[in-house]
Amino acid sequence: MTATGVYAPPRAIVSVTAYITNEAGEVLLVRNLHRGDTYEMPGGQVENHESILDAVKREVKEETGADVTIDGITGIYQNISSHVLCVAFRGTYTGGELRPQEGETAEVGFFPLTRDNIDSYIKREHFQLRTLDAMDPHYFPHALYKVRPYELISRYDGNAPSALSGQN
Repeated sequence: MTATGVYAPPRAIVSVTAYITNEAGEVLLVRNLHRGDTYEMPGGQVENHESILDAVKREVKEETGADVTIDGITGIYQNISSHVLCVAFRGTYTGGELRPQEGETAEVGFFPLTRDNIDSYIKREHFQLRTLDAMDPHYFPHALYKVRPYELISRYDGNAPSALSGQN
């Protein structure tokens, strides 16, 4: 590979998804209109100039009506067929009235999801993998910052399942 001197930004999509539990330990799942064969964790694409933390909270709210706190990142998944990099989070339901998103989400609810019954709800293997990883999480460090000059906006060290600093 030789250098051309021309820089082009990468053409990859960053998406987010979240494993959200309620007080009963049930998991928030959606059935999307364009993937009606399976339930999945809510999520979607990160918008330009949006942090992944803001994106996951926005996507969960848009798709389900749920307000959540985020505990940490449970996995990063890359679909090389469609150039999508997905960051999976785990968090807790804090309120909001559950409702489907018009034009996107057909069904929303909390389900008694376990390793033993995941096949009954989530039919696609790549969605199962993300969900299973989030069930018994090992959190990744995460930092949100600016440069020129450097400014740390929030930091999560990945050691304890406590809410990320800097959440609104």
